[in-house]
Amino acid sequence: MKLFYRKSGIGPYLIILHGLYGSSDNWITISRKLSDIYTVILPDQRNHGLSPHSDVHNYSALSEDIFELTEELKIEKFVLAGHSMGGKTAMNFALRWPEKLDGLLVADISPLAAGKNAETEYRQHSQILNAIIAADLSTASRREEVESMISASIKSSKIRELIMKNLQRNPDRSFRWKLNAQALLSNLDSIMGDIDPEHIYGRSVTGFPVIFLKGGLSGYISAENIEEIRRIFPAADFREISGAGHWIQTDRPDDVINNLRSFISPAC
Repeated sequence: MKLFYRKSGIGPYLIILHGLYGSSDNWITISRKLSDIYTVILPDQRNHGLSPHSDVHNYSALSEDIFELTEELKIEKFVLAGHSMGGKTAMNFALRWPEKLDGLLVADISPLAAGKNAETEYRQHSQILNAIIAADLSTASRREEVESMISASIKSSKIRELIMKNLQRNPDRSFRWKLNAQALLSNLDSIMGDIDPEHIYGRSVTGFPVIFLKGGLSGYISAENIEEIRRIFPAADFREISGAGHWIQTDRPDDVINNLRSFISPAC
């Protein structure tokens, strides 16, 4: 699949993958602060942003999209980073094409299913996606009206803000969602499951530095996950970001920037 992407900066390549409900523009501010040392590529993953929609949404397909993008741009080696769903895509890519990576950064996600919180998280995501699908955009003339439609089901202002960034005006001034909520809902089991059973079990990857950032206020990476992650990525370096929740790049952007810089300048 040919993805939409943003490109900026100079130097070795860095590809950053957004999470569920996100898009490339979520990372523009951070990419600008890295553009002095990296050529930064920010793709919209399938069913998000300005990239094509598809009924297929699993980590094999998502990582293949990134491989296709690197082939299109003739990128032989690069640092790969991803948050949440993007982190799972990045890990799947690392297991399949480790020879292409100079470094891997995963922000606040495990390669495994959600564990004891899986049912709660599944219910929350299902509620969010169903609220997006149910919103009758044909009756709305203002963004505030659309936000009101989803506010009863999406209580978190931070999540509503993220969702509302997916609302786009058509030329006739009507609204549409850039997000393919129906496909994401249909594939929610895959999104919340292991990154790829075919590639995760019996495999370990070394040969490049690996950093896992864990939000100090987040429960997405458990102590049990760390043991499993070290089996897959033996050289993984776990760094807890104090005061950050799941959206580390929003809560503590400088910590994310400094960790990404450390692949090139370890003293940072």
